[in-house]
This record gives sequence, structure tokens and C-alpha cells, in this order.
Amino acid sequence: QVQLVESGGGLVQAGGSLRLSCAASGRTFSSYAMGWFRQAPGKEREFVAAISVSGSSTDYADSVKGRFTISRDNAKNTVYLQMNSLKPGDTAVYYCAARAGRVAIVQELFHLWGQGTTVTVSS
Repeated sequence: QVQLVESGGGLVQAGGSLRLSCAASGRTFSSYAMGWFRQAPGKEREFVAAISVSGSSTDYADSVKGRFTISRDNAKNTVYLQMNSLKPGDTAVYYCAARAGRVAIVQELFHLWGQGTTVTVSS
């Protein structure tokens, strides 16, 4: 069973950058597609980005395209979310998630979740 632990959240001014990390325990990380989701205060959790097992395929929510980049290092059992040009609307708790199989953007298809890391973007 893979366990996921996010880190890298914090407070940043609008226009700034943060890099989130999600460290996975277990030896099967390289067989999981990974995703990042976020939940803003008072809103539903939403898809942000996803990456395939090999890292060759990625997908992004329209709201973050061109600003966020998802990547993974299977040797380090870690997936990253580089967030640039941050906006106050990006303020949320960011969750890392894993699923066995193909890359997906629907959160119901992910069966492993981290506890989340909070990102706050000030104007």
C-alpha cells in the first residue's frame, strides 16, 4: 500500500512561485498514475494536474495551464507540482492522489490520498 505525504505549501504573494512535493512510501510508486487536486474554502475539491506512470503524459485544468507543471521522479518516489504566477484564486488545500493504471482527471478514480498541504496566495 502506498502512503502519500505532501509538503511545500505556505504563504506567497501573488505572482510568486511554490513547489509542492508528494513523497510516496512503498515499492510500487512507479506503477501509479498521480494527480494533484485542490479544495478552496467553501468549494468542492477540483482537479489540478495529473501525470502518467512514466511521466510521458500529463493533463492540466484550464485554470492552471501554462502556470503549473506536474512532474515525477520515480527513483525518489516523489511527484511535484511547480506553481508559478500564483493568483489569490489558487489559495486552497492541495492534495496528492494516486491510482493504479492510466492517468486520469476524475478524482473518484483515485483511491489513495494524502492529507493535503495548504497554499495561501495574498494579493
